[in-house]
Amino acid sequence: MKGFIVTDPPRAAAADVEALTEFGVATVHEAIGRDGYLGPDLRPVQSGARIGGTAVTVLCWPGDNLMIHAAVEQCQRGDVLVVTTTSPCRDGLFGELFATALQHRVRGVVTTTGIRDVAELRAMGFPTWSAAVSAQGTVKATAGAVNVPIVVGGQTIHPGDAVLADDDGVLCVPRQATYNAVRAARGRAAKETSTREAFRTGELGLDRYGLRQTLKNLGVEYLTAEEYRWRQS
Repeated sequence: MKGFIVTDPPRAAAADVEALTEFGVATVHEAIGRDGYLGPDLRPVQSGARIGGTAVTVLCWPGDNLMIHAAVEQCQRGDVLVVTTTSPCRDGLFGELFATALQHRVRGVVTTTGIRDVAELRAMGFPTWSAAVSAQGTVKATAGAVNVPIVVGGQTIHPGDAVLADDDGVLCVPRQATYNAVRAARGRAAKETSTREAFRTGELGLDRYGLRQTLKNLGVEYLTAEEYRWRQS
């Protein structure tokens, strides 16, 4: 495989990324039509972290972290490093030494591989999302690519796309769509605020969302306990 390192990808507008970060993954995911979610496998190494940044993408060979070393040089403040491999790999491609090199360069790291040095990453407060934890070491021997499109969780991530991550998972918003995503997220957040207040005053979701008719259309019946026992006999 011939390697590629793209040095100057366009990045999403920083103001849009910052705004989306404040809303969080779940709200933005709903706002943009339940799109962009990178799947349930990516979990944070620490609770309570919330980041957003522009993607620096890395494609490695399984068990080989050479291209992560190459990617460090391409990272800028406000980026999120997103790593995957040419075929599934859960080896510990990322750990404390990489975090030390990146802590003043990126907002955090997302990887479909394993991570290691978990205690040290937590002590550093370095935001990391991964698919596994593994002490398995790696080599640095095979060319891959930096800042090319990659696929994670069925979603294509281009360099410079907005990447959001928190306790709910990881989300990608295409670079060209961030402005509209901010507008949609604001509308979604306002709607959630209104609904939250309604629930606090006792309104039921069945009524607020018009779900009683949905139940009726599906043939759902309300039965007393005696009627239910009779139906079961």
